[in-house]
Amino acid sequence: MQFPEFSPEEEEPIVPVSLYCEEVELPTQLPDIKTLTTWIERLAREEGVALQELSFIFCTDDYLLQINQEYLQHDYYTDVITFQLSDGALHGDIFISVDRVADNASQIGTPFDYELLRVIVHGVLHLAGYRDKTAEEEATMRMKENYYLELL
Repeated sequence: MQFPEFSPEEEEPIVPVSLYCEEVELPTQLPDIKTLTTWIERLAREEGVALQELSFIFCTDDYLLQINQEYLQHDYYTDVITFQLSDGALHGDIFISVDRVADNASQIGTPFDYELLRVIVHGVLHLAGYRDKTAEEEATMRMKENYYLELL
C-alpha cells in the first residue's frame, strides 16, 4: 500500500497586532496593519521587550466606562485601558474609546488621527512598563509618546 504524499500547507504568518471594534466602526485614520505592526515592533526593540501579541479594541465611551467600573472599580470615562496578559512582553489587550479620543482631540486642538496614535502608543508603553501616576512618570511617558510618534 502506498500512502499519498502530503505537502505541508504554508502557514500564514502570525500577525502580533490585531484590531477589533465594539459598538464603533474602525477609525479610518488608522495606518494599515502592516505599518502599525512595524511601528510597534520598533518600539518593542527600542524598549527591550518582546512583541508577543496585542489586541486593540476600539469602542465607545459607555463600553469603556463599563470595563473601567467592572474591572478597575473606577467610575469615570477614560481614553485607554490596558490589560497585561504576560509579564516582560508586549502581550495584552488595549481598549480605546474613540469617543474620548475625539473629545480630547477637540479640547486640546489636535487632529483626531494624531490623538488616536498618541493613545495607541500610550497603551503600548503601559504594557512596556511605563506608568503615569506621578508628574515625573507622566513627563517620561509624554517624552516617549512624542519620540515614537515622530518615528511613524
